[in-house]
Amino acid sequence: MSFKDLQLNKPILRAVAEAGYDNPTLVQEQTIPLVLAKKDVVCTAQTGTGKTAAFALPIIQLLFDRQDAPKKGKKIKALVVSPTRELAVQIGENFKTYGSYSNLRSTVVFGGTSIEPQIDVLTKGVDILVATPGRLLDLHKQDIINLDYIEILVLDEADLMLDMGFIDDIKKIERLCPNDKQILLFSATMPFKVEQLANTILKTPQRVEVTPTSSAAKNVSQVLYYVPKRNKIELCLHLLRNTIKGSILIFRRTKFGVDKLEQTLVKNGYKVETIHGDKAQNLRHDALNKFKNGYVNILIATDVAARGIDINELDAVVNFDMPNVPETYVHRIGRTGRAESFGKSYSMCSEDEKSYVKLIEQLINVQIPVEHNHPYPLDPKAKPQIHKSKKTGSKHKKGRKSESSKKNKKRWY
Repeated sequence: MSFKDLQLNKPILRAVAEAGYDNPTLVQEQTIPLVLAKKDVVCTAQTGTGKTAAFALPIIQLLFDRQDAPKKGKKIKALVVSPTRELAVQIGENFKTYGSYSNLRSTVVFGGTSIEPQIDVLTKGVDILVATPGRLLDLHKQDIINLDYIEILVLDEADLMLDMGFIDDIKKIERLCPNDKQILLFSATMPFKVEQLANTILKTPQRVEVTPTSSAAKNVSQVLYYVPKRNKIELCLHLLRNTIKGSILIFRRTKFGVDKLEQTLVKNGYKVETIHGDKAQNLRHDALNKFKNGYVNILIATDVAARGIDINELDAVVNFDMPNVPETYVHRIGRTGRAESFGKSYSMCSEDEKSYVKLIEQLINVQIPVEHNHPYPLDPKAKPQIHKSKKTGSKHKKGRKSESSKKNKKRWY
């Protein structure tokens, strides 16, 4: 199937061809006709399957005939809500690329940066708005954003939005839009909470399930190293020197862990950037650009910061900490091996993380190959380390007197 078969108009086809896409992906084939038919859609698809184009292309097509309103007279007709700033920026770039031969105006608003430039663009008038929930509601409260004319509402990465605690914001945004809007909900996984949300706000939705949520990226070779927790940094350095080459994305569970690993790698002469929630937006943006443009070849990130980031030509993903949610593993390794290219994933598992590996293997239905030949093997008899407090209470037994009080006491015998 080609994009022509999806009934897209010539300006869109031209923009798609110039962006270097020949044929639609499976999620695009199935979703675009449903969106053009103005159906509500629930789509389960992982990042890297081309789902942004699956909603961006039909939205541009649906709004195409009414694109020439004077700038000031433009009303926001399509709203895309996204959980993270990085993802919002990326979606905004896609709309600009695909809509390059239309007069539709789109913009992106998100927190963590100055609100004034965003207000300037909005007051000039836009057709398509991509936004994170907090900043969107903030601008709505200030009467800068009017949601009365929304025809299409897209909730992207719905599972992550609910994980991040945006459920009430999402419901509020949905209520602020007109009743007769079309809703498109995209989610990498379909936990009960997302299912519940879909049933509450969508009208008889059509369902598109591309890869079953459990399938790990087919183009990624996976390998697992069992290693004592204290030796993880040494093993990481060993692998970087001898095995892992190219552009590398390393995942850690905490912001503190990200910073600690960065310091070690920099000391050892590696060029490294990091992204996590505590970093200012402009610094996260700079870090990502340096990595994308090859100024550094290692990016260390937490899961929330890295979700949905589109990095082409990524050679390897390293799970420094094993994720405790099995779906997260699928997202992480899905960052590499995208769009028909091949990638590699390396996971380091300490004794206390073995249960996570079991859950991951059950989910992806694959036993991850284990590499035993490395300098820091895990002792098979090792028990998980449980940190106990050194304080053990009073040194005196209950009901016994201290030595000094015994000496002072005159005995009757």
